[in-house]
Amino acid sequence: MFQCFFPDEYLDSAYAVDYEGLYEQGYRGLIFDIDNTLVPHGAPQDERSLRLFSRLKKLGFQCCFLSNNKRERVESFNRPVGQKFIENAHKPSVKNYERAMNLMGTDRKSTVFIGDQLFTDIWGAKRAGIRNILVKPLHPKEEIQIVLKRYLEKIVLHFYLKEEGRE
Repeated sequence: MFQCFFPDEYLDSAYAVDYEGLYEQGYRGLIFDIDNTLVPHGAPQDERSLRLFSRLKKLGFQCCFLSNNKRERVESFNRPVGQKFIENAHKPSVKNYERAMNLMGTDRKSTVFIGDQLFTDIWGAKRAGIRNILVKPLHPKEEIQIVLKRYLEKIVLHFYLKEEGRE
């Protein structure tokens, strides 16, 4: 019933992803949500995220931030690492997932999306045909419209974890 929202993988954090393993499997492009995926909502790059993007660059990944936030937020977050980015992405619309792949020079088979929201991040990636990884939100403080969606996500995640034999 809720399978269209089920992630391909569900991890505790974007920092727990086996990026070396993804690279070995042939993935070359990583699309990231920002807020509550890499840093708490509205926070700038921190040491942990800076180390991650240095590591990803050394591995050979192309990266792109795909955010529903405004340009100022995404641009300021991106400035220290100089990755590609798309603001006002209108996730879960497929258009900007495809645009991100074009910017990185990757395709559906070589790209992974990593984000913290089922109904925007993951559903959009699934609709675009991209492997996706749902991560737990980094911080409980969120905007009201996201808080409301989290209640619905809990229901979907219950069924997902049950199907995966994890609940």
